[in-house]
Amino acid sequence: MATDITILGTVIKPGTSHTLNFNMARLYTSTVVDIPVIIHRAKRAGPIVLLTGGLHGDEFNGVEVVRQLISKKVVRPKKGMIIAIPVVNVFGFLNMQREFPDGRDLNRVFPGTKNGSLASRFAYQVTKGILPHVDLVMDFHTGGAQRFNAPQLRVDPMEIESLALAHVFQPPFLIHSKNIPKTFRETCCKMGKKYLLFEGGKSQQSDKNVILTAVNGAIRIIDHLGMLQDKSLVHENEKPVHIIKRSKWVRARYSGLLHPRVVNGKRVEKGEMIASITDPYGTMRHKVNAPHDGFVINVNHSPLVYQGDAIFHISKDEE
Repeated sequence: MATDITILGTVIKPGTSHTLNFNMARLYTSTVVDIPVIIHRAKRAGPIVLLTGGLHGDEFNGVEVVRQLISKKVVRPKKGMIIAIPVVNVFGFLNMQREFPDGRDLNRVFPGTKNGSLASRFAYQVTKGILPHVDLVMDFHTGGAQRFNAPQLRVDPMEIESLALAHVFQPPFLIHSKNIPKTFRETCCKMGKKYLLFEGGKSQQSDKNVILTAVNGAIRIIDHLGMLQDKSLVHENEKPVHIIKRSKWVRARYSGLLHPRVVNGKRVEKGEMIASITDPYGTMRHKVNAPHDGFVINVNHSPLVYQGDAIFHISKDEE
């Protein structure tokens, strides 16, 4: 028989739905800022899945992915429980900025501390109040600083169960990537939670193709776990999953105006011209060539770059 589960002080009984207001702090005006946590629990016992978007407040694609999963009723499971937090960093979302009001990157302060900075306190409450109940986390992000990520999943290859689920998700690119200290991802993995990090698009922009890729991938996972009510929502990805074990950033050798010539997802060959950098005066034009064969998995969309700025991320073929 399924037992009661208590999340953020609320008892979640089998067969019930809740929208909890996770409020950690107030604005300067003393206005309470609520972070809605949407929970649907089936009568039957099963896995507990956490869906998160907007960990960085300016990453709108992730917010839209979780919103669509709610709208399509994917979050109402046949068994188990699904917890959806469309906007984790409401503070940043309100200001259209990446960080918390204290200037800290929420994704660099996990697992947080009880009496630390505002971001650290929030991370602590998530770590202590929600994560202990969760089996799987799907966290949706975008690229930052005008860098557009091709739709991709990042998984530590040592996390065998997460890696297996990543293949079920069927992303265009599956990148083997080690955990970064003090991230949400590292904390989840240390707690023994399966974790999928989706990256796609760039900050302060919505991209329909990226969002659709993420939504369909998440639906495939929910269906694989036996939790999906409506099987008609499942769409298999007919394109191959490209596994990337090594990659390298191409950096600008000159400052100036950047003119990319390739799009995300394109395969390039060593020596192929992928961009040019010019000055504003028509006196300089520098070609940027691909340093090796591989897939372009990130393109810098900034019109202006400084010497040393990352402008492309390109996979490296296995030798």
